[in-house]
Amino acid sequence: MCYEIEQARLAAMSTVTPPRSPSTTAPSPSPSATTRRPALDWRVRFAVLSLVWGFSFLLIKVGTDGYAPFQVTFGRLFFGTAVLAVAMAVKRERLPRGARTWLHLAVAALLLNALPFSLFAYSELTIPSTLAGICNATSPLWGMALSLVALSEDRPTRRRVAGLGLGFLGVLTVLGAWQGFHGLDLKGTAMALLASLCYPVGWIYVRRTLAGTGHSSLSLIGSQLGLATVQLALVTPVFAGFPTSFPAVPLLAVAALGALGTGFAVLVQYGLVNEVGPTTAQMVTYFIPVIATAAGVLLLGESLSWNTPVGALIVLAGAALTQSRPRRQAAAASADQP
Repeated sequence: MCYEIEQARLAAMSTVTPPRSPSTTAPSPSPSATTRRPALDWRVRFAVLSLVWGFSFLLIKVGTDGYAPFQVTFGRLFFGTAVLAVAMAVKRERLPRGARTWLHLAVAALLLNALPFSLFAYSELTIPSTLAGICNATSPLWGMALSLVALSEDRPTRRRVAGLGLGFLGVLTVLGAWQGFHGLDLKGTAMALLASLCYPVGWIYVRRTLAGTGHSSLSLIGSQLGLATVQLALVTPVFAGFPTSFPAVPLLAVAALGALGTGFAVLVQYGLVNEVGPTTAQMVTYFIPVIATAAGVLLLGESLSWNTPVGALIVLAGAALTQSRPRRQAAAASADQP
């Protein structure tokens, strides 16, 4: 998810502006030209982002206690779009121009927001939030597998292939494959895994269609969320109708899910990417399932067997391997970051 993520959502939108090559790197600005650093240290904002996204799965579970999954997704997108709309107004950002750009944004909105958000909401009707959070952590694994096929610049290495295999071994451990998936809701789990697959598919689509358009990241993601909200506004009345009551706690959960987990989190994310680079910022992905699991167990009383945390650690180790690069490439990339 923005949520999750909207992971997915980190690589997806941070690559809208192509990275500079060493040959075109601009000279370092003079001290007087540097941008003033934020008041909060990036580590504090990193921790806040981890907590906000980690608690998102708990908020989805609470939201679906009072509202239909499509209603939860619509509310989430509505409140998230409202936050970004305010940010765009304050920064005087302009909406993107061009019919083709808006068409690509509509597809990105479906793949990165409307579809995965809805799938996660439906999945948590039958699976615990802890499992949904761990399924979300498989997004880098799906991304690695897809990028080897769809992106010519991503070449397979032994380390990355090993990480892919290790990650999916972790998935099988979480699901208890040796027990024949006993006690597991296959439909709900499949929805959560499909939701995590949507993010890298959307990321690849964005890289191929919206990279280098010249629009700011805030303008693109704000417009994208707005289009996703419109999509859910059309779908929700048909498949879920309108709420007959408005229970307070689920409503607050949906509002927090949208305003904090989608809108506010995106703003924090972009600030981190600009300050410490996408490689460091995307490490938040590995904290999300840990926080989601702790929140589900401690606050919702969800049960936890030994294979869930063990499998989650294996998944995260595999995902870390798929994102790792040889020392020479890593050094070149860090030298190219602003």
